[in-house]
Amino acid sequence: MTAIKHALQRDIFTPNDERLLSIVNVCKAGKKKKNCFLCATVTTERPVQVKVVKVKKSDKGDFYKRQIAWALRDLAVVDAKDAIKENPEFDLHFEKVYKWVASSTAEKNAFISCIWKLNQRYLRKKIDFVNVSSQLLEELPKVTEESVPSGENQSVAGGDEEAVDEYQELNAREEQDIEIMMEGCECAISNAEAFAEKLSRELQVLDGANIQSIMASEKQVNTLMQLLDEALTEVDQIELKLSSYEEMLQSVKEQMDQISESNHLIHLSNTNNVKLLSEIEFLVNHMDLAKGHIKALQEGDLVSSRGIEACTNAADALLQCMNVALRPGHDMLLAVKQQQQRFSDLREHFARRLASHLNNVFVQQFTQALLQLYNRSYFLSVPGHDQSSTLAQHSVELTLPNHHPFHRDLLRYAKLMEWLKSTDYGKYEGLTKNYMDYLSRLYEREIKDFFEVAKMKMTGTSKESKKFATLPRKESAVKQETESLHGSSGKLTGSTSSLNKLSVQSSGSRRSQSSSLLDMGNMSASDLDVADRTKFDKIFEQVLSELEPLCLAEQDFISKFFKLQQHQNMSASMTEAEDLDGGSLSRQHSSGTLLPVSSEKDMIRQMMIKIFRCIEPELNNLIALGDKVDSFNSLYMLVKMSHHVWTAQNVDPASFLSTTLGNVLVTVKRNFDKCISNQIRQMEEVKISKKSKVGILPFVAEFEEFAGLAESIFKNAERRGDLDKAYTKLIRGVFINVEKVANESQKTPRDVVMMENFHHIFATLSRLKISCLEAEKKEAKQKYTDHLQSYVIYSLGQPLEKLNHFFEGVEARVAQGIREEEVSYQLAFNKQELRKVIKEYPGKEVKKGLDNLYKKVDKHLCEEENLLQVVWHSMQDEFIRQYKHFEGLIARCYPGSGVTMEFTIQDILDYCSSIAQSH
Repeated sequence: MTAIKHALQRDIFTPNDERLLSIVNVCKAGKKKKNCFLCATVTTERPVQVKVVKVKKSDKGDFYKRQIAWALRDLAVVDAKDAIKENPEFDLHFEKVYKWVASSTAEKNAFISCIWKLNQRYLRKKIDFVNVSSQLLEELPKVTEESVPSGENQSVAGGDEEAVDEYQELNAREEQDIEIMMEGCECAISNAEAFAEKLSRELQVLDGANIQSIMASEKQVNTLMQLLDEALTEVDQIELKLSSYEEMLQSVKEQMDQISESNHLIHLSNTNNVKLLSEIEFLVNHMDLAKGHIKALQEGDLVSSRGIEACTNAADALLQCMNVALRPGHDMLLAVKQQQQRFSDLREHFARRLASHLNNVFVQQFTQALLQLYNRSYFLSVPGHDQSSTLAQHSVELTLPNHHPFHRDLLRYAKLMEWLKSTDYGKYEGLTKNYMDYLSRLYEREIKDFFEVAKMKMTGTSKESKKFATLPRKESAVKQETESLHGSSGKLTGSTSSLNKLSVQSSGSRRSQSSSLLDMGNMSASDLDVADRTKFDKIFEQVLSELEPLCLAEQDFISKFFKLQQHQNMSASMTEAEDLDGGSLSRQHSSGTLLPVSSEKDMIRQMMIKIFRCIEPELNNLIALGDKVDSFNSLYMLVKMSHHVWTAQNVDPASFLSTTLGNVLVTVKRNFDKCISNQIRQMEEVKISKKSKVGILPFVAEFEEFAGLAESIFKNAERRGDLDKAYTKLIRGVFINVEKVANESQKTPRDVVMMENFHHIFATLSRLKISCLEAEKKEAKQKYTDHLQSYVIYSLGQPLEKLNHFFEGVEARVAQGIREEEVSYQLAFNKQELRKVIKEYPGKEVKKGLDNLYKKVDKHLCEEENLLQVVWHSMQDEFIRQYKHFEGLIARCYPGSGVTMEFTIQDILDYCSSIAQSH
């Protein structure tokens, strides 16, 4: 260890002007053993700095390197772990705790002892030595710096025995003094013994001089001793005076202690008084309700805006007083209990008064709305009044009553409703149910009357106005309804007078419920009034446009007035065992069990369902009526309803309006699909007269009308996909049933039926440019072309029947292997037979045959499609093609015979043109 210490001193600390005092070989506790050294060092220059340095051997193992150093003043605790048993572990507490394990207990103890000595000498802030043996902690001898040699004044006082015994290096000053001394003696280097003897003699001389000097100063010593005795005498006198002073101060101390204790009691009393005053001020400031607020709560005006504002402020102040967070022990004070009871009484009284007033406001508004409703419809029942003109005037006003004034009046109480909701939820719940009961009956009357007007305006009949004669007199009706609003439970018990269902009267210009787009009975497409369809579209749009703002306004009012946007958990009592028709705010699961309302949106939606429970049935009835009046109306309704559903879902997909319109849209879509299915079914049931030509089939013409109207209705519509699916189903049905009718036709050739109808379908699809039917358009064109060609070929075989049969026989012989130039040697096909057949078809006969053919084609074709000239031109081309074919056969099979047809191609063109012009 000594060699290591010398090496560390030489290599690491001497270059840094430091001295190594103690060293210990350690490793970190609890980790893989990596040995290092902890060194206690001091600097050789003033001011002295004491450090603990961690030195580690390099990885190569040939030298040591300084790793980290801590100032000893940063060391807080030295923990030796055990003061009794030997233990190599110890902890050094710097900015964090370092746990070490020494290689031996002796090294650990020596290092800790050195640290203790350095702490005692150089540090004002003492280090805590924990679990350290008292033998290691020894006091340092009091040594003055003058008594310590200049080379040793940086070491621990008293000296470290190990440091005394071991070799100590000379500092620069010591080296300089020795050099001067050696320069004064010539034999200092050559004869060390002579130099040592010289130094010894000089030392003896100096010692003798010191003794003589001491003996010479004996007189001064005696004088000094005498002075010391006199000083001791003076000290004794001073001590006596100090004792007397101490006795006097002792009495003063006792008096001061009494004064201090008295002052402490006074301070404690003042502190208690201040705290008591603070508590009293807290209670007074937070639990004292102003007289004005009390008066407003007890008898404040709940009608005027100023009175409502005063009551609102008083209610808020009362709520703050009741909700104040009392400090521990306040609730045990009698005054606090009495004040809390007073606040509870005020709250109960004001809540009861507020609930009664709001209920009266509900009744008053309901009564006023009923009067307006009866005033609107009562004039229809006046005896002798012109019912038709009155109805016309009434039906023009297809609007729903505006409830904005009622909402505006009630919103003044919104803050009070919020207060009631947070303080007395039972009364708040009762008001909520009463409001729903009143509004559901009021809206039911208004909406039913509104829909009745819409139905009458839709059908244009005045007979239904007689139903208003059954309405009660407005005074008695309003009185009956108002009386039914009051009761102990606050619920409505009166019954509403239902309006009679409107029966639609069929007219010659309208279809019955069994009539459809493709009905082949007494109706035709011309019987449908386009103006009526436009009027229905406007009425239906106006109905939806009136309902939408009505529902949105009521939903917004409910959210603001009942403060549902701020409350997240509703009372379970709102979901008692009632279904929606009975007035509950709960939802029913598909299994029939009631589910609690869990969110504000659910609460608002359930309230809207209760209030507007008649909207969906009325809309369904209106839709059924529109479908009954004209099946085309399902197209208008699908487009309008889809647009309004899309608009409502953009605002709030889960709102009442969005859900209701979505349900109605399902009904509309179902009616639309049913209409398409009925059209296809009626196509299949079409029967064609056996005595008349077919022409353009009715359902083909009706498809054109349907597609034209649908394209104008569904332009830029959201539900275009539904129409495309309907197109695909209808066009397939048209194709199938055209072929079916063509196969069953007896009067008109099959090719004519196919040709005319598919030409009409192709023309319709080309004009309308329906993108989803491009494939069907190409198919229709192909079918039209194929059947036109088939009809032309079939018809042209009849005017030149014998000539056609003759050349068919010639072609048959050639097909059997007879050479073309040898056909003329066949007995049945020689030149004489050919001339005989050709003579039977002179130009006059050909023209006559073509004329008969033209007349026959004219009988087959219908006038609507105007295909006669097209067919005739195709027949002309086909006839010329056959003529050229016959001439080619004559040239090949009868070469050099000079046999030719008795008419030319130009004659054929003249015949066809003349026949076409004559007809």
